[in-house]
Amino acid sequence: MDAKFRQAALDYHQYPTPGKVRQSSSKPMRNAHDLALAYSPGVAVACEAIASDPDSARHFTGRSNLVAVISNGTAVLGLGNIGPLASKPVMEGKAALFRHFAGIDAFDLEIDASTPERFIEVVAALEPTFGGINLEDIRAPECFVIEDELRRRMAIPVFHDDQHGTAIVCAAAVTNALLLQAKELSQVRLVTSGAGAAALACVDLLVTMGLPAANVTLTDIDGVITRDRTGMGANMARYARAGPACRLDEVIAGADIFLGLSAPGVLRAELLPLLADRPLILALANPEPEIRPEVVRAVRPDAIVATGRSDYPNQVNNLLCFPFIFRGALDIGATEINAAMKIAAVRALAALAREGGPCPFSSDYIIPDPFDPRLIGAISPAVATAAMASGVATRPIADLDGYRDVLAAIAQP
Repeated sequence: MDAKFRQAALDYHQYPTPGKVRQSSSKPMRNAHDLALAYSPGVAVACEAIASDPDSARHFTGRSNLVAVISNGTAVLGLGNIGPLASKPVMEGKAALFRHFAGIDAFDLEIDASTPERFIEVVAALEPTFGGINLEDIRAPECFVIEDELRRRMAIPVFHDDQHGTAIVCAAAVTNALLLQAKELSQVRLVTSGAGAAALACVDLLVTMGLPAANVTLTDIDGVITRDRTGMGANMARYARAGPACRLDEVIAGADIFLGLSAPGVLRAELLPLLADRPLILALANPEPEIRPEVVRAVRPDAIVATGRSDYPNQVNNLLCFPFIFRGALDIGATEINAAMKIAAVRALAALAREGGPCPFSSDYIIPDPFDPRLIGAISPAVATAAMASGVATRPIADLDGYRDVLAAIAQP
């Protein structure tokens, strides 16, 4: 970033009011009667109703449309462990995106909790306040423990977007790229560069959708993840290989999919000829990918490339899914966001790109643009339907066509 852009970013955050979110009242406060209804004595009536019937909180409070964006700042963007206070601009930004793209109110909560145990206790105690929990920028492997335990303890959706949002958009890109390349998920071989939370979530979701686990090779800075690697969690160990810890360049030959969630320049141009015919290259390191698309095009014009950057085609951006997944989950009172709901989001997102949009479906348009107003109408009903079918909806929607009309009014052009 040059100095001009950096100053523009600071000005954006500071003026005319510091920060990116603020709270506003949804009810009038014009006179004494309004005040009596909003607070004492009228508020007691709503309190008594909820004490008698907890489910009525969705009628008398904003809980069912309220998400917490929560972080301890231990793995912020590409900045690392900068702490909860320095993470606040990111969390405010996420809250603003929820509101703008899906009409969801969101509070950002930055927690001074460096251990999973403290983090879990703090967040679990907040369940009466929120309809859903969006975990953000928590380092691995603590993020796995935190999400698993919170999902077990809480009866509202808990979603670590760094993992699952990335995985859903990545899986949609894979779905459409394989269709264009005339390949089947059950037949391809995938090699990763990176074995952190996002990479493992991507692999897990693809395996759930039909990629054989035996066709996956995980690598990180120390080489291939092998069975003698110490300190592995179960989600990594299931893909560990027998044999020595080879380097990426020793295992990439014949790979149909390269999944990069690691570091700049890891996939060198001289390795590209080793990939299978018609490969898919997901170079998702940010801001600098594992390889630039123009380098790939010069060496492998038969490849399809996606990055995490907005200045190249096929941007794998979590914004394509997380607001709309939560919209669907909140609207049917989901108790969790399960695998069926994630797969429904993948399929809806992939299908939307195949319908065209700003560009026709092609190797340069395998996933939609984040500003596509059709996203909410495609993804949220698909997620809601999957939640109902999988038995995690507490408030099923009978009229899905009417629901789509409601969503259309929320959609941003």
